[in-house]
Amino acid sequence: MNRQTMLHNRTLVIAGLLALAACNQTPPAEPPLAGAAIGGDFTLTGEDGKQVSWEDFDGKYRTVYFGYTYCPDVCPVDTQRAMAGLKAFEKENPALGAKIQPLFISIDPDRDTPQALTEFTDNFHPRLIGMTGTKEQLDKVTDQFAATYSIGEKQEGGGYLVGHTNITYLFGPDGEPLAMLPTDEGAEAVTAELEKWVH
Repeated sequence: MNRQTMLHNRTLVIAGLLALAACNQTPPAEPPLAGAAIGGDFTLTGEDGKQVSWEDFDGKYRTVYFGYTYCPDVCPVDTQRAMAGLKAFEKENPALGAKIQPLFISIDPDRDTPQALTEFTDNFHPRLIGMTGTKEQLDKVTDQFAATYSIGEKQEGGGYLVGHTNITYLFGPDGEPLAMLPTDEGAEAVTAELEKWVH
């Protein structure tokens, strides 16, 4: 076998391997929440006391979490992990990170004043926006976003707990649901999930 034939055969083998590799590449997966009936227009009161609407963030990715600032454990942990994951994503991808607007919706309007919301959100991310509303508004928005909440009985001293769904949703630029951020797995898992869907 002469050198030219050997080179030709090697070229054919390399071409064949490249073609095989191309065949084995899996296409990008569809987001896990694609097509789900989650989300929708709403207007609530922001931490600055002004009205905030879902459509204000058109064109941006959005993370949404329902909780309350007096939450003793779950809300701070979930929010810390979600925002730490976002910060790491922003550090690696500044332009893409700037396209994500994090939102915190309080289901405890009696205690979560604009000041309380501002203090809470400022602890976790400079761009995290807190908001709340009337019971009627919150009932509507939690229903739209497949979330639930229930106000517990008042304890001695007037305090009470609020039961609620603790899911951090990720929505696309058109307000479409994409995925749930895995805050239970830590900040690194949140970053990895953002890398999958924010482009």
